Amino acid sequence: MTRDDLAARAALGEIVDADGQPIVLDAPARLNTSVYLYRDLPEEPDIPFDLPILYADDNIVVVDKPHFLATMPRGRHVTQTALVRLRRELGTDLVSPAHRLDRLTAGVLLFTLRPEVRAAYQALFAERLAIKEYRALAPVRTDLETTTTVANRIEKTAGDLRARVLAGEVNAISDITLVEQAAAGGVYDLRPFTGRTHQLRLHMAQLGVGIVGDPLYPDVRPELAARPDHGDFSEPLRLVAHTLRFADPLTGEKRHFVSRRTVTDPLG
Repeated sequence: MTRDDLAARAALGEIVDADGQPIVLDAPARLNTSVYLYRDLPEEPDIPFDLPILYADDNIVVVDKPHFLATMPRGRHVTQTALVRLRRELGTDLVSPAHRLDRLTAGVLLFTLRPEVRAAYQALFAERLAIKEYRALAPVRTDLETTTTVANRIEKTAGDLRARVLAGEVNAISDITLVEQAAAGGVYDLRPFTGRTHQLRLHMAQLGVGIVGDPLYPDVRPELAARPDHGDFSEPLRLVAHTLRFADPLTGEKRHFVSRRTVTDPLG
């Protein structure tokens, strides 16, 4: 961005202070103050899948997120995110995610609708009080019909596409069970007890049953990673957040939400 670009933005009132007041570029700069400039929206490929609402009340809305749709704006993904779609559909900027799903993962995702209840629902996930079960499609390994627990240390650093298993204190635990053998492969039930980035994908790959359609594990597959950017959504990651259960932090009511998506027909 050039000086002329900045001047043009300032003239339009698009460079503001913390109170939303336009900044005069020739004014003296002050220490410890913030200046905001909203960047231009990037060109985004349209994500051609619906975002069905599974449940809504005055406090929360639960959606069945499709594959390829990010939970909230990040990087190149802004308008094509679950958060922005919901805010536009419901006509309110108060919608906020209580937790997140990876862009490539589909399934049950919970948002809050009022700022005063947000912390209570976010605490369900931060304190591991919500029970989440996933389904994944991967090669069949019959000995995994008996539940296997994977426990190790996972770290992900900025700039590295993949998470890594390192020596040290355990911070990632998952139960993995083969529950069905389908024509396309094995359907696995995955139950994470921690929430490390890419945890389930990495744990499946470690067991030799990498999830179908995974562009990163066990090996980087650039041809899969690039497809959404070219409008090809034909090979999604076969991982779905299938079930979400918790006791409502405001009412104590037992909540139970189930995705309508399946790993054997993920785009159906």
